Amino acid sequence: MKIAIFADVHSNFEALISVIKDINQWRPDLVLVGGDIINRGPQPFECTELVLERAVRDDWRVICGNHERFVLECGRGNLPTVGPAHEISRHAKWTYAKVAGLTDNLAELPVHWDMVDEYGHELRMVHASMLGDRKGIFQDDTDEKLLKKIAPAPRVIIVGHTHRPFIRTIDNTLVVNVGAVGAPFDHDPRAGYAKLILSSGYWKAEIIRLEYDRQKAITRFIDTGYLEESGDFARLIMAEFYESRSLIPGWYKVYEKKVMEGEITLKASVDRYLASCNISI
Repeated sequence: MKIAIFADVHSNFEALISVIKDINQWRPDLVLVGGDIINRGPQPFECTELVLERAVRDDWRVICGNHERFVLECGRGNLPTVGPAHEISRHAKWTYAKVAGLTDNLAELPVHWDMVDEYGHELRMVHASMLGDRKGIFQDDTDEKLLKKIAPAPRVIIVGHTHRPFIRTIDNTLVVNVGAVGAPFDHDPRAGYAKLILSSGYWKAEIIRLEYDRQKAITRFIDTGYLEESGDFARLIMAEFYESRSLIPGWYKVYEKKVMEGEITLKASVDRYLASCNISI
């Protein structure tokens, strides 16, 4: 049996197309999608429409990520419409407006997928970990931390969320973080997904990295109106894309409270933070 898994597209249609093309050529028996199809990128409708179409046509199995949940919360009026909180979430509200007509489909996505193979081994997919859709699994987690994040441990657990791909075995469990299609954080800008192959009763995993037209993807941030209409927070998102590394958590740590309390504007905070990272956007 052959399984292809990808996650964290983040509205990057160009990267998604490259991954799907490679999957089509490989012709797996099953395709799994681990959430975060949308948000923090310029083409949420195109990405969502394509993935949902393949889910119906080819029985792809798709789960919800924290960004689907966040976008739905923003779009349904669960956050302020003015002030700093509004400015920080404008990108998600932009995304919600773009996926109009597909929000019911997104709301119906399950939070996990599992199956039992022909040898009686359980395979399970969640977006981040068993502790929640924002509690990610990292390669350097201690054994103690990792076991808590995968409990109850299946034979294979598949995750995304951290945008950092790796394969690791602990006890009898194969842990596969598939990385990210649209916004890797491991300093490698190529799109990523994972292959699982069952052979002689054992599952083997491989991480695949693919080149794609990044310049075209960059252009989409601009010509779709995403960068202009999503506000200054979108500049942090764009910076992560350029740099292929995580930047937003660092901004939250230093500036979120100051912005929320009116000590500094969002624009000024983003200007200072990007300057401290030697990034100009």
